[in-house]
Amino acid sequence: MNKGIKEKTLVLIKPDAIQRGLCGSITERFEKKGLKLVGIKMMSLDEAVLREHYAHIADKPFFPGVAKFMQSSPVIAMCWEGLEVVETVRKITGITKAREAEAGSIRGDFAMSMGCNVIHASDGVEAAEVEVKRFFNPDELHEYDKSEYMHVYADDERE
Repeated sequence: MNKGIKEKTLVLIKPDAIQRGLCGSITERFEKKGLKLVGIKMMSLDEAVLREHYAHIADKPFFPGVAKFMQSSPVIAMCWEGLEVVETVRKITGITKAREAEAGSIRGDFAMSMGCNVIHASDGVEAAEVEVKRFFNPDELHEYDKSEYMHVYADDERE
């Protein structure tokens, strides 16, 4: 199978989506696209994980509010796999400023805020590799044949 199909990315369903009952609707978007779910779990985020995950804003005055929001309920961490999956998931997710996100994207359809924007998705291949390891142990990620790949990818993309 093409090495590209083995690319992985992290998705977090944030507390606002959990509270609003959007988990199934969000997950369904990735499933309908043909992506392969290889890891999923509900978890509460502690301060250490949040500081590491949001290191780029951890020293900003608004970080305590972000941390409080991300700890207001559990999140659902998912690892998706597929060909160019990082870029694909970013397109499905929509831009961070949800009010301006394209209709049809997750944020465009379900969110209005920068902070309460229902979902996190890795922003690049390197970030995805780091983030998947941050949220999943190797034994929590599963290898299996996805029989529908013959209907999702062309022959040359699978070989």
